[in-house]
Amino acid sequence: MEEKKEPIICVPGQRLCLSDKFNVPGPGTYEQHGYIYSKLAGVVNLIKTEQTCTVEVQGMREQSIVPAPGDIVTAMVMLVNQRFCKCAIKCIGDVVLTRPYRGILRREDVRATEKDKIEMYKSFRPGDIILARVLPLTEVHTYQLTTAENELGVVIAHSEEGVSMVPVSWTEMQCPKTFNKEFRKVAKVVPEHVINEQ
Repeated sequence: MEEKKEPIICVPGQRLCLSDKFNVPGPGTYEQHGYIYSKLAGVVNLIKTEQTCTVEVQGMREQSIVPAPGDIVTAMVMLVNQRFCKCAIKCIGDVVLTRPYRGILRREDVRATEKDKIEMYKSFRPGDIILARVLPLTEVHTYQLTTAENELGVVIAHSEEGVSMVPVSWTEMQCPKTFNKEFRKVAKVVPEHVINEQ
């Protein structure tokens, strides 16, 4: 009879093992610099096949999830200046967080092209809801974000009238009430049914 092994408990950001041809990251983990790290506070599960061992972390509570490099997050723009905008990260993928994380989006990470021509006030305004990708960590407690992909940028914005604006181009949104246009770095939102059909 096999003796029962104690479960391995881990915390968010904890390095679990090397990431190689045998050990592969599964749900609740991410790979960075050749190692597998935990995204959650939870129990480590190893799912072994002949060729691989998938390292998974089963969360004790869903809310111990933290943003990891490469994650797509939903954030609210809190403050905008010429060099960057400060954001509050509200969701990671489909998971709504119980508390927001601080994010910063620098001018050079707004678009992939014409970086020197970017004006932060023409890309974002406080209160905008944006989709952004998490960059590798450089500062503790602040996540660096980028919107330098077509699918990333402003998804919800309100006009001065308080009405939800409609995207009219990559760089503009329009108020359906007053027809005033405002500059934004607009996200190209791909409907879910299109993603599922691919």
